[in-house]
Amino acid sequence: MTTPTVGLMLHAFFEDYLKLQKGLRPHTVSSYGDAMRLFLLFVSNDLSCKITRISLDDLSHDRVCRFLNALEQAQGCGIRSRNQRLAALRTFFEYLGGKQPERLAQAQQIVAIPTKRVPLPETFFLERDEIEGIFARLPSRGRFALRDRTLLLFLYNTGARVQEVADLRMANIEFTPQSRVHLHGKGDKWRVCPLWTETASLLKRLLGESSGIPAPDRPVFTAYRGHSLTRFGIYKIVRRHTQHLTQRGSNHPSRRVSPHVLRHSTAVHLLEAGVEVNVIRAWLGHVSLETTHRYAEITIRTKQAALELCAPPITKSERYPRQPVWRDDASLLKWLQSL
Repeated sequence: MTTPTVGLMLHAFFEDYLKLQKGLRPHTVSSYGDAMRLFLLFVSNDLSCKITRISLDDLSHDRVCRFLNALEQAQGCGIRSRNQRLAALRTFFEYLGGKQPERLAQAQQIVAIPTKRVPLPETFFLERDEIEGIFARLPSRGRFALRDRTLLLFLYNTGARVQEVADLRMANIEFTPQSRVHLHGKGDKWRVCPLWTETASLLKRLLGESSGIPAPDRPVFTAYRGHSLTRFGIYKIVRRHTQHLTQRGSNHPSRRVSPHVLRHSTAVHLLEAGVEVNVIRAWLGHVSLETTHRYAEITIRTKQAALELCAPPITKSERYPRQPVWRDDASLLKWLQSL
């Protein structure tokens, strides 16, 4: 029987456990790889030996702790980066403990290392007039004018993550009977989002520019040579068309607009429109409802609206409970019924 080595366990961890069993996306697997690479380099330097000489016994609790400290003190990593590396190590040692019960005590020690508390990052979003300003300033002519307008409207319409947009293919879009898109998100999960009439119209025009009948696996948003836009390409397009928003006064600090800012804006504007939190959770593909609840804390308008809904009836004609605004939205109700 082959004696398990660091190399064999890592190969099985990445190729079988992360990719096949957990179905993690490529960029997530890459993040795990960065964490393990940095840890193995630290162990190699600590032992003054080649990385190929490291054994599973060398991956001790003490070395993991010193590695995490070195990330912060020597390399200047922030607490969030430190916690991200620790999460990857925890996952590996949980896998190791499951495959080799004799190493369970070693794995339990490392899994028990606590994450450091860090305040939640500020959720930055755009006001409705800022969104309107972006589309008013978009060029109407040029090779990529239609693509860029469609891309930004699609991001705002769906609240999609940047990787979900990069992975979008022709087969993921339905134009009849109701326009909708199937998004492949975190954890290998799919969700369905409705498309506005304008979004669907722009997508039809964009896809109609291709010669012949587009293949189902054809990327929706492409670069110069017809290849799918990368995550970084989408970031560049968004930032190029939102540069004017970084020029703000003293009351509004300068912030660079990213695709995720448009995602935050979608969530806040849905909340302000009276859409219930559970619907927004499904819309954005949040695993935890707590993630969606954060949006209710970042806008004073939402708090004011909640206060008004809780106010006692003034006239006899008013009665509890009051009907939420979204119940009068026929298109939204139709989409909910189709889920």
